[in-house]
Amino acid sequence: MLSEKEFLFMAELFKALGDYTRVRILHALSVSELCVCALAEVLEMSQSAISHQLRLLRAARLVRYRKEGKNVYYALDDEHVEALLKQGFAHISEEA
Repeated sequence: MLSEKEFLFMAELFKALGDYTRVRILHALSVSELCVCALAEVLEMSQSAISHQLRLLRAARLVRYRKEGKNVYYALDDEHVEALLKQGFAHISEEA
């Protein structure tokens, strides 16, 4: 059996994935590393709204960032996040 802490972390992970906007951001980042301004343009949202969601995704260790000059670029944290997204999309694509 997993520990209480592990169950809590798993619940927090799925909570982070349980938001429409955050899933859209993760999907965009699964295609390419992007800066906040590019994400805002692609998702037709304000940069402040995107930044808020990215802060939550970083806290959940779903995205990572790197700075290049004044720009900050975001990408999926690792291959596990990409696998989670692929599995989720595959699951919803199945016919009952």
